[in-house]
Amino acid sequence: MSRRTAVGLFAALMAASALPDGVKAATGERLGAPEPFSWDSLVAQARALARRPHVALPVSTRAAADYDAAGKLTYGDAPSIAGNVRLFPAVRGTAPKAVRMAVVEGGQAREIVDTSDLFVGGHNTDAVGFRVMDATGRSDWLAYQGASYFRSCGSRDQYGISARAIAIDTGLPTGEEFPDFTRFWIEQTGADAVRIHALLDGPSLTGAYAFECRKGAGGVTQDVTAALFLRKDVAQLGLAAASSMFWYDQASPARAHADWRPEIHDSDGLCIWSGNGERVWRPLANPRVARLNSLRADSPRGFGLLQRDQAFDHYQDDGVFYDRRPSLWVEPKGDWGRGAVGLYEMPTDSETMDNIALFWRGDKPAKAGQRRDFAYRLTWTSNPIDADTASRCIDSYEGPGGAPGVPPLPGVRKFVFDFVGPALAGLTRDSGVTPDTDLPKGAVVSAVAYPVARAEDGRWRAMIDVRSAQVTQPQFRLFLKRGNSALSETVIKAIET
Repeated sequence: MSRRTAVGLFAALMAASALPDGVKAATGERLGAPEPFSWDSLVAQARALARRPHVALPVSTRAAADYDAAGKLTYGDAPSIAGNVRLFPAVRGTAPKAVRMAVVEGGQAREIVDTSDLFVGGHNTDAVGFRVMDATGRSDWLAYQGASYFRSCGSRDQYGISARAIAIDTGLPTGEEFPDFTRFWIEQTGADAVRIHALLDGPSLTGAYAFECRKGAGGVTQDVTAALFLRKDVAQLGLAAASSMFWYDQASPARAHADWRPEIHDSDGLCIWSGNGERVWRPLANPRVARLNSLRADSPRGFGLLQRDQAFDHYQDDGVFYDRRPSLWVEPKGDWGRGAVGLYEMPTDSETMDNIALFWRGDKPAKAGQRRDFAYRLTWTSNPIDADTASRCIDSYEGPGGAPGVPPLPGVRKFVFDFVGPALAGLTRDSGVTPDTDLPKGAVVSAVAYPVARAEDGRWRAMIDVRSAQVTQPQFRLFLKRGNSALSETVIKAIET
């Protein structure tokens, strides 16, 4: 799951303004003859394609030689299509597969048949994707490039996490499959709104996708509709997938710190809002060995990879600004039924590799010949997505067990979780707030919860010392309670061995 472009490629600013009428700028021989286009016609294409053997996308013979050459073709004075859309060129090695694109207007699609002058300097190379510019034409807010990946800059104009159409066998020993968006149909629907249709094709399936995309003050939303057609049985079909990067944070072991910056990550945790109402927070980790986690989430109301920590001084990065990276929240439409959220974590020693994968997997087996329809909303934002939670875990730490200033307790680890939220407001040390955990009783040396002195945000701290030799499970659960009432979301903490 290597990134297809170096850090910051999608965040670069465009020097030229968008043309006032991108569609008219792409006239004459640049566009093919108009053909009727609709969602139904796209679904029919995907269905028909699934009945034929898979044919891989061709590698462009006109690709840019490398990253630097591609940048010169991308960022500068070049016209737009479909209003505010500009193309990404093919790049040898990183993004070599040419895709077909069309402009849609009034239910008629006209394919781009000549890319002359659509790249900086007038080079006629193949396109592998596109980016959607804002109304000023000076920066972009949405980009599609490589396989079925796409991303948005959210509410603070900084790219980070990526979404993708589907995840096939992610984390399984048999290896992962990466289908491609092979065709796009693009229709500008407003100054900061675009409708995108895409055809997905891979060895195991095909698919029709529609994206209704809008940029607003609170971030970017995309309403996604999909219809999949399976060519083969798929062991693990992951819906609403995403990829992110987590190298280390304040809780990571010292072995992970190979850089002067205090933290480096695009996302710091997985949040799940299950159909039964439970809220779960799973801090991300950079494990010693790759691991696939399955977290039960029947009929999920929402899930996503979040960047809760948005304090600049926690990162000290004034180049790629990890504090501005958006969270990505998935809201399923309709009842997705029984299933689980899959979280795949791989070891990394670099910030240039996506080592985190997320998806939802249904319990129903994915068999050849099936059609799968589903819909969901994506929200890319730095605003609190789960602000209505009773209380949220905003920080976690880990270290040797025991009291400060004395030798550590042998074989004991200390886990610390800080919570903030309305359910804790006004409570004191005498209010009977305690941490609840599923660790074996013999493993818990001590467990306390208390309000942090002089904390302006009203934070509470749960602190638990754990005897490692008594722990047989790979992770444990913890939440704050008062009597029989839960006061916080449930934190699921992986135990590094």
